[in-house]
Amino acid sequence: MNQYILWAVAALVGIVASARFTRLIVADSFPPVVALRMWWAGRFGDDRWGLLLTCPWCFAPYAIAVDMAAALLTDLHPAWWVINGWLAASYAASWIVFHDED
Repeated sequence: MNQYILWAVAALVGIVASARFTRLIVADSFPPVVALRMWWAGRFGDDRWGLLLTCPWCFAPYAIAVDMAAALLTDLHPAWWVINGWLAASYAASWIVFHDED
């Protein structure tokens, strides 16, 4: 496969995966993540760094940066594809189901 196509597909998968991870951290009600947000708010308050785990605009750049670094440092190792593919597919499936309801 052409390397440019491979990296373009990886960018798309990484963006969707990072969007899902961002939603998980800043908005979902999964109990371990809620506990993390509560701990973070107690430690940093409601301003500056305290907003990091409640604001998608604040958190997403860091999620993308870590994912991009992992992609580059591992040269798109199969584990990167599994983790990012799982996150991206779960976000796509949830989005489809949400918009498929009457």
